Amino acid sequence: QIPIGRDFDSHTGLGASAVVGADGDTRRILVGNARFLARHGIDAPDDRTESGGTAVFVARDGTLLGSVVVRDRIRPESVEGIRLLKRAGLETVMLTGDAPDAARAIAEESGIGRHVASLLPADKVREIHSLRESGRTVAMVGDGINDAPALAAADLGIAVRSGTDIAVESSDVTLMSNDLRKIALGRRISEATLATIHQNLFFAFVYNVVGIPVAAGVLYPAFGILLSPVLASAAMALSSVSVLANSLRLKRRRITA
Repeated sequence: QIPIGRDFDSHTGLGASAVVGADGDTRRILVGNARFLARHGIDAPDDRTESGGTAVFVARDGTLLGSVVVRDRIRPESVEGIRLLKRAGLETVMLTGDAPDAARAIAEESGIGRHVASLLPADKVREIHSLRESGRTVAMVGDGINDAPALAAADLGIAVRSGTDIAVESSDVTLMSNDLRKIALGRRISEATLATIHQNLFFAFVYNVVGIPVAAGVLYPAFGILLSPVLASAAMALSSVSVLANSLRLKRRRITA
């Protein structure tokens, strides 16, 4: 039978603690990284592992019992998504609370350009602010509770739908799948949309620069050309139709990442 747990306390970026047991036979259990155990006066080995994973330590009543090594499995589409972003000229940086060796292994396998490890949520926010203060526009992608503050601090926060509710609420955009290639696709769609907006503004400007003087009779003294109110109204409607038609081209256009 699994003992009953109570007094659970989560320490973001470090670990968790709880009291387990009943009827006077209770034990205080700690689960977390080496820094978390050190805060409770427990000596733990280095977080680094030969496998490139992160060691999660377990202690009971102030005594270290052992550790479990966990390692992220890199999704193939994530590697491709990062490659597409780098091809678009974007710098990729990984901010993680994992141990340095684990972070390095993930960054090398996924192709991420730079990584910063052993970060608490507040540390991630400071890194975001540092990048923004250097004049860069920062998009942050995350899915966990630890990522929520950084998502809110970035110029653009992108959350994964399968992540925690607080991460989704702190973001500006929510990916409906775990496929990071959709970020590159979304960027291409945004570029195409912005280009169409600029085209529409240009067409409208030229149309009005030419059409309004003609409708006002600027050609009448020299050429005897004068637009009737009906033709002027039709020309104005045609301007709106041309803008809409240009915008609808986006639906027929096949955009790829």
